[in-house]
Amino acid sequence: MELRILGACPLDCPDTCSWEVTVRDGQAVGLRGNRDHPYTRGALCVKVNRYLEHTRAHDRILHPMRRVGPKGSGEFERISWDEALTIVSDRLTEIVREHGGEAIWPYQGTGTLGYIQGSEGAAGRRFWNVLGASRHHLNICSTAGNDGLRLTNGTPAGMDPETFALSRLILLWGTNTLTSGHHLWKFIQDARANGAHVVAIDPIRTRTADQADTFLPIRPGTDAALALGLLNVVLEEGAEDTAYLEEHTLGWEEFKAEILRYPPARVAEITGLAEEDIRALGVRLAHTRPTGIRATMGLQRHEGGGAALRIIACIPGVTGDWRHPGGGVAYSTTAHVPLKVDSGDHLLREPVRTLTMTRLAGQLDESVKCLWVYGANPLGSTPDQNRIRAAMRREDLFTVVMEQFPTDTVDYADIVLPATMQTEHMDLHQGYGHMYLMWNEPAVEPAGECLSTTETFRRLARHMGLTEPSLYDSDLEIAEGLLSGTPGITLDRLRKEGWARLDVADPFVPFTDGFPTPSGRLEFASDHAAAAGLPRVAGYVPSRTARTARADREYPLMMITPASHTSLNTTFGNNPELLRRSKGPRVLVNAADAEPRGLVDGEPAQVFNRTGRFTAYVEISDRVRPGVVAAPKGHWPKLSPGGANPNATVDERDADMGRGAIFHDNLVDIAPL
Repeated sequence: MELRILGACPLDCPDTCSWEVTVRDGQAVGLRGNRDHPYTRGALCVKVNRYLEHTRAHDRILHPMRRVGPKGSGEFERISWDEALTIVSDRLTEIVREHGGEAIWPYQGTGTLGYIQGSEGAAGRRFWNVLGASRHHLNICSTAGNDGLRLTNGTPAGMDPETFALSRLILLWGTNTLTSGHHLWKFIQDARANGAHVVAIDPIRTRTADQADTFLPIRPGTDAALALGLLNVVLEEGAEDTAYLEEHTLGWEEFKAEILRYPPARVAEITGLAEEDIRALGVRLAHTRPTGIRATMGLQRHEGGGAALRIIACIPGVTGDWRHPGGGVAYSTTAHVPLKVDSGDHLLREPVRTLTMTRLAGQLDESVKCLWVYGANPLGSTPDQNRIRAAMRREDLFTVVMEQFPTDTVDYADIVLPATMQTEHMDLHQGYGHMYLMWNEPAVEPAGECLSTTETFRRLARHMGLTEPSLYDSDLEIAEGLLSGTPGITLDRLRKEGWARLDVADPFVPFTDGFPTPSGRLEFASDHAAAAGLPRVAGYVPSRTARTARADREYPLMMITPASHTSLNTTFGNNPELLRRSKGPRVLVNAADAEPRGLVDGEPAQVFNRTGRFTAYVEISDRVRPGVVAAPKGHWPKLSPGGANPNATVDERDADMGRGAIFHDNLVDIAPL
């Protein structure tokens, strides 16, 4: 008997594809994108096309395990679930009794974005609140940009990406669409068929930049200056939308004074772009309606990242693009989704401290007695890799890792709990790059003794004798609660149809009824920002590398770590075929930087700074400008030469807002191995 089971991709990607699993005799034998879904349109990416193969990989973790060797050795013995739960419950009880619940750090990542099993919802949160565990600030991805957009628009939410089909000018700003969210490209192609002009603004000439009409190879961390320079040209052209400015914005005269400080000549010096290119794009922006801007998370991973998104969001306020279908900024659609997440915050008996995801190396001190990792691989994905490794060697640190594969982080666990994969559990998803909810129905039984995240916490709560009723809610009960505030979308409907569009207009134009800011207007100047110690008026905040790269003779190269075409963060970092296609850890270097250092194309080199070093194979390329190098992320340290990846060189610093990550704000040098 053959069945067609509807589901959704769980990975940290804006597209959150709707998929179909073909099941025959209880086995998943086929996977494809759902042809009926308006955004997925039948296509998956090169990574997820291998997902079924990945679920059957030889190194899949299928049973609970206990460490028998030194921390970091990856030496374990198989134990039963009863043994594992007994060990874990006894240690958690002891830690809470002797040190308080705050001694537990529940370290959750974005390995799945599900609202039931993953980081978007309540998975484990109620359990940790009952114990009084420390809060976990999941800041590694998008928080600086979120906060910057909130200062301007009141929300990170913006355009429906499908309306890019209606745009006449499209700015792909710091986003490699064809690698990280390729389904948007279909709508860009629709726009092009109607005469739209596509511009890629990126430090790297990516796959996407190759396909653009115009490419601007900007210096990393200077995007806010470019935004101001473009608006300077708009003012020169007299093309600001005065009616929109008067009716829908706040603080225009203050912001206008800031714009006038950034003429194209000054911006060219800051950004490394040609003045005539800045002026040409500014003129095009001034006279092309609607203009749609796609800006994603990469461009805000530096010390001025929040300011960059704050100013980019101001552009359609000046040009009036927010009034048009196909106009505005698309960053994340998550805030448009009216799901009701009940994390059980009322279960906390007293306030607890918050520990920050990207500060693991510095905050994993003696006050933390238990590190519980799920949906995350911090030794592969988090800054200051060497210090994290040293901190996780502590024998008094009880470490539990819920995982599917033997990552570097698993090697440091005391107890490993086997986790289900997406074809084996139910979940509810929304794409942060589109306007749909998706249901994932389990297609097959869990492999081995794997359990879903929710079932693991239900069993652990029972083992510990916890009596809070909400800890035992079934997945379907959790889903019903999540959907209780979603007009027209019921659980029954989702399970039958697999997906549903949010209850919004089509085409969707945000902010037609005002902005969710204190003033109800787009705010070029913000009292809220001033109260938080930030500039009242949106302005350029340079990254550290933009401030110091040309003056730093010891580490003069600006390194960024873009997404790989063959992995998603460190997911698929152990897939043999995708590893082969990636050609190993690489660092792209311009010939002008390679020659004086004696670097040879295809040969290994050391990339280093004061924080650490890693080994990568040199790729001499004009895809990066002189002074900039790029080392794609996602490689597992233990599968890389030298046992490290680029995060060994990234130190623990924060962006200007939201304590955001600074992966692209890094100075290094390179030498032949």
